[in-house]
Amino acid sequence: MPNTMIITQEPVSSSVPPRRYRIGELVGHTGLSRQTLHNYTRWGLIREVGWTPGGHRVYSEEAFARLERIIKLKRTRSMAEIRDMFDAVYSP
Repeated sequence: MPNTMIITQEPVSSSVPPRRYRIGELVGHTGLSRQTLHNYTRWGLIREVGWTPGGHRVYSEEAFARLERIIKLKRTRSMAEIRDMFDAVYSP
């Protein structure tokens, strides 16, 4: 049996900031308009996690999963139904 070396990955330092995305990046990756993303934010379907010094909203990677879910649900549900579903599932 050949010698094998087990390599373990060291955990990433907690001082590394999480990746943040500006609204333009969400638009580029999802194909949704800025206005749609602003509406989704206002309705609480996605949440900004902060603001840039220049006053732009920034979102976490979680926004992509939520947007993917919204896009799929829009095929069979109204926005009111989707908002109710998100309220039931994602409310604290």
